[in-house]
Parts: sequence; structure tokens; C-alpha cells
Amino acid sequence: MHDARKAGSLTEQEAKAELERLAETLLRADAAYHGEDAPLVSDADYDSLKRRNAEIEAQFPHLKRADSPSDTVGAAPSERFGKVTHAQRMMSLSNAFDDAEITEFDQRVRKYLGVPSGAPLRYTAEPKIDGLSLSLRYENGALVQAATRGDGAVGENVTANARTIKDIPENLTGAPDILEVRGEVYMSHADFTALNARQSDAGAKTFANPRNAAAGSLRQLDAAVTASRPLRFFAYAWGELSAPLAGTQFEAIAKLNALGFSTNPLTALCDGPDDLVAHYAQIEQQRASLAYDIDGVVYKVDDLELQRRLGYRSTTPRWAIAHKFPAELAWTRLEAIEINVGRTGALSPVARLSPVTVGGVVVSNATLHNEDYIAGRGGDGSPIRGGKDIRIGDWVQVYRAGDVIPKISDLDLGKRPDNAKPFSFPTLCPECGSDAIREDGDAVRRCSGGLVCPSQAVEKLKHFVSRAAFDIEGLGAKQIEMFHADDQLPVQTPADIFTLEARDRNNLTKLANREGWGDLSARNLFAAIEQCRTVPLARLIFALGIRHVGEVAARDLARHFGSWEALVDAVDTAAPAAACELQADAAEAAERQLATSEGRRARIKPVRDAVWGELDAPALAAWRDLIGIDGIGATVAVSLVTSFQQKAERASIDRLVEELTIEDAAPPMSGNSPVAGKTVVFTGTLDKMTRAEAKARAEALGAKVSGSVSARTDILVAGPGAGSKAAKAAELGVETMDEDAWLALIGGA
Repeated sequence: MHDARKAGSLTEQEAKAELERLAETLLRADAAYHGEDAPLVSDADYDSLKRRNAEIEAQFPHLKRADSPSDTVGAAPSERFGKVTHAQRMMSLSNAFDDAEITEFDQRVRKYLGVPSGAPLRYTAEPKIDGLSLSLRYENGALVQAATRGDGAVGENVTANARTIKDIPENLTGAPDILEVRGEVYMSHADFTALNARQSDAGAKTFANPRNAAAGSLRQLDAAVTASRPLRFFAYAWGELSAPLAGTQFEAIAKLNALGFSTNPLTALCDGPDDLVAHYAQIEQQRASLAYDIDGVVYKVDDLELQRRLGYRSTTPRWAIAHKFPAELAWTRLEAIEINVGRTGALSPVARLSPVTVGGVVVSNATLHNEDYIAGRGGDGSPIRGGKDIRIGDWVQVYRAGDVIPKISDLDLGKRPDNAKPFSFPTLCPECGSDAIREDGDAVRRCSGGLVCPSQAVEKLKHFVSRAAFDIEGLGAKQIEMFHADDQLPVQTPADIFTLEARDRNNLTKLANREGWGDLSARNLFAAIEQCRTVPLARLIFALGIRHVGEVAARDLARHFGSWEALVDAVDTAAPAAACELQADAAEAAERQLATSEGRRARIKPVRDAVWGELDAPALAAWRDLIGIDGIGATVAVSLVTSFQQKAERASIDRLVEELTIEDAAPPMSGNSPVAGKTVVFTGTLDKMTRAEAKARAEALGAKVSGSVSARTDILVAGPGAGSKAAKAAELGVETMDEDAWLALIGGA
């Protein structure tokens, strides 16, 4: 369930703004759900936001952000536990919400594999358990390690806790020498009710739902606490293996069961999308009577060789999909609408609700997206919710599917108070009083105060010390708020963090003398800050909080440039080109009202040609190099360059860098692969594999796959029908080969 307005009705500027809002919201949600067991958004809300993000990216693929939620899995592991690097990445699943999407999934699989419609293609279908993902590593039959999913690449070491779960065997007979079993830790409804009763009787914290109870119990520092909690485990997958379990998914699950693991008895073999949907309906009917929570059904291609061929996208397998259940609904009163100001200045409205229980969870907040959503219209003026606006005092319908913060889906005008007035969205920032401006085509109103706005400054600092950024132990959001407001030891910019100890020595009112602090806690904080003076390049780039530059983009930039000095030199050199891009965008915006896209292009092209024609060669080359990085487009590049060219922002960055030792990014490695670190472009028709399969294989071997040929291209793989890219490669002297030569090159890798 999501906005009635379709992605296709958005303008390009509206799409950019919507993708930014979605990225910020989903990043916070991932960190809270996976890292803190304290969800900020409901499952339904989260799924809706992710689906909305995917719809817009499909309509505007060139606007896909480097930190797109489509490319993220989980959240960074907690520092409370030791870290475990997964031998094989723990992936997420793409979602489907109706029967038609299951048919589309089957069609995509067949197209990728070249399996014609009507030919046999079997799937497994299994309930999607609402719990915490866990990976168990066995060596020579003995359990040696247990780790949470974390961010997919690195998880938390919870071995001692996992050993207390009765469903997890300590030793296996007949297992491969190396076996990583993956599954879900969960808590039954009856055990959850009994646990909450014991917690309440003891005056301890109660849990919102079984998923939170299971996650919080497994992630205890004291294994004895975990042992006292009634945790269960379903096995449904595997990671690293020294020998195959079986030839099919269904047989492999049976093998895990034979080894002593609990597997879900509702897992079934299905012969196509119709069978899958029928099994989904059967499980949905049983849902209320099951002893545990599920939030959908997972479908997987049964043949493991076909799974291998299908491979993975950046974060999800092509051979699996989760068919989610519909959201749960409830009605309640809207008590207030509050406006929060984020680190980019976005004014985000939040509904404060009379607490209501939805599916066993008490919720009291909901997202209201933006002023158009409150007013009952889309960004183009078309009505949503039948044009009904949302007012304080309204009786509103909210929905969720497993956690806390819901979304308002409808309202009852018959119960609207007589004195309810239309909500007047602020045009001044509620934090600093600066003008809150909504640019043409932007769905979000933003504070223009910049660093003057305390909310933006504080939010940027919170981002700077967040887990994926500098992650300074003892310096979290609450401490940042304290230091930002402190008269004696203020922290206004990131560089101020690294001068805290020196300023404390010269301060009459030392930190150790403050309420809530002591000598030991102050020393620990200063030591933690000192430890973070040495920082990997990618973390530094992400920590700067530059709009559109998320974790993925930061890693891409670090990998490409290698050092801070090289990045800064490239950004400074490309600055005139970024200004040209902004001028061209302005010209396009001015012509947006013309009747046809052809007319716009005809009017804009001379403007673009004139603007770009004034650039010198180094600026143009630096710009092309920057936007040519896989995953970095013009939107990210303009944001990056513009941020570095702002005087106050640049001065803040320069002061910070003076305090740090920045580690260069390691060059990409992929064993003995002959194409590791090379940039490859595919063009024309490929006969022996699909384009998607070729790209996935190249990336798995450590190559960078680009969509355009440039001076940095190492190899062009050209099939029949190759056109301008082949000509460009010949002009630049790029090595060009056909598909057979490419397969021969990588065949032994």
C-alpha cells in the first residue's frame, strides 16, 4: 500500500527529491531495525517505501542514487560484539506484493536463463519467518561460530549465545567438513507472552513483539540471559560449503533436517507461478493459527545449478523473491502534526497519534511525507485519498505489518471535529526561523539556514559520528546534542570533536566535573576520539554528510581515486564543469513548460553546447572521469563538487582533514582473476549468455562494468550490432574483443 500517484507522473526534479527522502528514511530505518532492535517504521511502511523507491528508479534509472536503498542489506554490526566477516555475503530478498508480480518474477527468471514459457521450471515455497537472521559455521561437524547478518558482509559474533538455543546442534554427523547453515532465530507466540509476563512481574522491560524479543535476547552480552529466553531456530539456507548438500533446494533442506536442524514443515515444491500463488493462499489461511509470526512466503528456484547461473544483484539473489502479506489496519485519532528538520534541511511532518494497538503492537507515530501528502494531493496536483486533506483531530486509518511506526492510509470525514482546520505547513524553519523554501519540482520544503540552523548542524554531527561513519565510542546522538549546546566545550563542526581534549585541558570547568561525567568516562571518550583520528577514505567521504553521497557512493569514490588528495584534486578540477551542469539544468527547467520533449531538446541543446564549449580540457576530462565512475552520475557529482566549493563547508572540511590521518583505499582484488580492477564495457548482442549474466560474471571476478566507453575503459566486449561504442573504443585505442575471446580470457578464473 503506497501513494496512489504513480512514479510515471513525477517530473524528473520531483523524482530526485523523492529518492532523496526515501534514501534518508530507509537508512535510518535499517540502522534502527537491524542494529538496535528498535524499529522506527512498520514492516508495511518499510516495504511500501522500498517499493516506491524501486518504482521511481525503474521510471528514472539515470537518477538512481549511489546510496540507493535497493543496494543495501541490514545495518552495520554493533560494536558491543566482536565482528565476523561472512565467508559468503548474507543477502536480502526482493519483495512482491501481488500475484502479478510473481508471474513477472517467473518471466524474468525464464528470460535470464533462456527457458521458454511452458517449459518445466520448479520452485520451492516456504514461510518467511519474522525473526533474526543467523549464520552457523561448522567445521568437521563441530559448531565453531555463530554470527548475525549485520550489513551482509560483516556480522556480530554471538557464538556463546547461539550455543544456548536448543534447536542448534553443537555437533553434526555426516556433514561436509565446512558447512555454514543459515536460518532464522524466532520466538513462539506462547513463549513471547510468558516472557513478557515474567518481565512485567520483575519490573523489567517488556517487548513489543516476538521478533524484537528474539533479536534482543540473542544480542545479549551475557549468554546466561540468552539461555533464559525461549529461542527457536529454523534452518532454510547455507553459505560456504566444502561439498554440495544436494542438487536442489528442496533436497538440500531435507539434508539439513536429516543433520538435526529444524526446518519448516510448510515448505513445498511448486511447478510454476500458479502453484506458488495457491500455496501462498494456503499458508495465509493458516497464518493466524501458526505458533510463530510470518510476514510472507519465500519462493526460490529449486535447481541449484540454475541458482548459480542466475547469481546475484548487488544485494539480492535473482533466483528468489519474498511474497509479502497485506498490511494490518487500525483506526485512531491524530493528536498533533510536528515538523522535524533533517541534516539536509528537509522539513518532515510527523503525525502524533493516540496510541493504538495494531497486530499486537502499540503505535503512536506515523510519517506524513510532505505538505502535498497532508493536503491530499500529489506533487502534480492530482488527488490522493480522494483529495481528502489531513487535519489535527481527524480519525485516521493506519497500517503496519510487524513493527512500530505506521502510515496513514485513509481518514473518516464523518468523524472530523467541527473546529478542525486545514494544516498550514510552515514557510519558516521551526528551528532557526530561516525561510523554508520549496524549489520548483521539489516535493520537499527545506530550511535555507544551512549551518546557521542548529537542527541541520546537529543532525550533520550526528551523522558524522554514526556507525557507518566515524563511529566514536561514547559519542552518540545524545552526547552530540550536549556538546553542541555547551558553552564551555562546544562542538559546532566535526573538527571540534578532535580538539575536545586539548580544549578540556585549558578549561576551568573540565568535562570530568560535569553532571553525568567522571574522570574515567572523560578519559575513555578522549581515547576513543584519538583512536578514530586514523580513518579509511571511504568512511571519511561518507561521514561528511554530502547530499546524495551514501555508503555505496563513498566506497565507489574511494576505490576509484584511492587517496584523499586525488579525490580533492579531481573535485576541484571538475568544479567549472559542475557549474556548467547546473546552468544546463536551469535552462532545462526554464523550458519545462514547452509542449513536447523534442521541443525542449531543440531549445536546450544550443544552451548546453554554448555552456560546455567554454570549458577547458582538464575540467572536462575531470568531469567525465567523475561521472564515468560506475554508480556515480551527474546528480551525485554535482552535489559532491558543489559541497566542496562552498566556502564555509570547505573550510570546515579542511579543518577536519588537518586533524586526521586518512588511509588510502586498497585497490580492488579478486584472486588471480585476469580482469580484476579493469573497467569493462559490453555492447552489441551476446550469444552465449545474457547481458545481465555477463555483467554479473565480470563483477564477480573483480572487474568494474561501465555503460560507456572512455579513456579509462580497459576492455570492450563487442557482439554483433556494436555501434558507436565500438567506434569510440577504436578512437581511444581500447582493447576490443568478441564474446568468445572474452570467455577464453575469463574461462579459468
